[in-house]
Amino acid sequence: MGTRAWSISAAALAAAVWFGGVGSALAGGYCSDLRLACENGHRYPICPIAVSEAGELVTGYLRLAPNRGIHVRLVPMGVGYRYIGRGVWFDGLRGDAALFLRKDHAIACTVEAG
Repeated sequence: MGTRAWSISAAALAAAVWFGGVGSALAGGYCSDLRLACENGHRYPICPIAVSEAGELVTGYLRLAPNRGIHVRLVPMGVGYRYIGRGVWFDGLRGDAALFLRKDHAIACTVEAG
């Protein structure tokens, strides 16, 4: 993967977005089947807004509750990825991620598609 190691499972995202893997609705659009499955028992859907030509999520919404989505955007890093939003961020490498809903408190998650 080299310098592109920071992208969220590009193949999974591309499949979810381009091959009709749309699931739950969000005001004004649809979410893909991409989500963070976390140790706290919650699954947080990621609703893409922009995807690069290489299939990498650039910006989207992280749904924390049925009617509460936080806008997140990619911040490129040397190794891995980080998506930040107002008061929330998650970072990781490939399918493993750490979700921070508050400072200094990480929740271990995996990226799921489908």
